[in-house]
Amino acid sequence: MENNEETLAVIDINLKKVAWESIGLTVGLSITGLILFPWLTSITEITFSFWNFLWFFIGYVVLIILHECLHLVGFWLFGKAPWNSMDYGVNLKMGVAYATTTIPIPNSAMKKALLLPFWATGFLPMIFGFWIGSLSLVLLGAWLIAGAAGDFAMYKELRKYPNDLLIKDDPVKPRLYVLRKCAQN
Repeated sequence: MENNEETLAVIDINLKKVAWESIGLTVGLSITGLILFPWLTSITEITFSFWNFLWFFIGYVVLIILHECLHLVGFWLFGKAPWNSMDYGVNLKMGVAYATTTIPIPNSAMKKALLLPFWATGFLPMIFGFWIGSLSLVLLGAWLIAGAAGDFAMYKELRKYPNDLLIKDDPVKPRLYVLRKCAQN
């Protein structure tokens, strides 16, 4: 950490636990979406085709990419992080897509940046899918909400700390550092 910052806590995210929570959310939200879909849309016939699966897969990949890009937008918008301090990609070894910033940002900003993709790529598509009668969009929203399980785990831990503390994202591991600025001499 920087010389003018004191590390107060290290938050390690258990990826195995998050993966199981994500699977549970995926199954639970998908079943809920399938049950609610005919009731909310009055569409009682559900058909599956190769094209449905193809569009679902393409939509899933696009929304995952958008999910990570929205984290970056959140770091910039809420945390005032410069674009050159950010990185994104896929860690195949851990099986996760990631977005990160190398500079610490306020806890209040980090929490907003963590939840921004949930709202934009999960919740809104699911609601929009019900509204326009698109089961594929409902299920995409459900899967993207479940895909935010890691973000939810980090958010839950960050709620324990005051909003003015700084949060530094580890560039490699699923870990956050809770920092406090030290007084300058």
